[in-house]
Amino acid sequence: MNVKKSIQTIAIAAMLVGAGSAFSQAASTATAPASSAAKKELVTKLVQLQQQDLENIAKMLIQQPLGNLMQRAAGEMQNQPAGAKRDATAKAIEGDIRKFVDETVPLMRDRGIKLSATVWPPLLEEKFSEDELKRITAWLEDPVSKKYAQLGGEMQNALAQKLVADTRTTVETRLKALEQSVAKQLGITPPAAAPAGPAASAAAKPIKK
Repeated sequence: MNVKKSIQTIAIAAMLVGAGSAFSQAASTATAPASSAAKKELVTKLVQLQQQDLENIAKMLIQQPLGNLMQRAAGEMQNQPAGAKRDATAKAIEGDIRKFVDETVPLMRDRGIKLSATVWPPLLEEKFSEDELKRITAWLEDPVSKKYAQLGGEMQNALAQKLVADTRTTVETRLKALEQSVAKQLGITPPAAAPAGPAASAAAKPIKK
């Protein structure tokens, strides 16, 4: 598990570094239009406002690889006999996952802040007029906008929980039929369905920071 965690961390960090290099190179080779001091000031302010969301961006970037890892772990745990050993293993895996999140999200957030200072300004100056930048900044500083942005994650989480509960039986039934069909075509006996163990429960829980 520790080896897999290290590989995931290195891969994500490399992705960020590579993305930053590519954007920086593109920005340096592009011919940017002339920009007033007032517009540059607006761009700087807008970048600072956007940087507040980089922790959420970091969480989103690790969601998919981490979700795949948790799903595989849950599947392997279901093949193990129930008991104290499986419970202890599930608890250890959950601890490793939380440690990964606690260490990796801040790393990506801090790296993202540094990269955004060079990646975002050329794009904002090119794509928006000074008047448009003023309007965007005003909207982002509006308390209603901040309130809505904070509610976004809660809305998605609430919908996800309801969606999983509402479709679980249908999805599980179709997945079981698919497994049986694949097993039949391969000429093997499909594994017997095992009760959801602690690892499966851990995988289904949203990660809280």
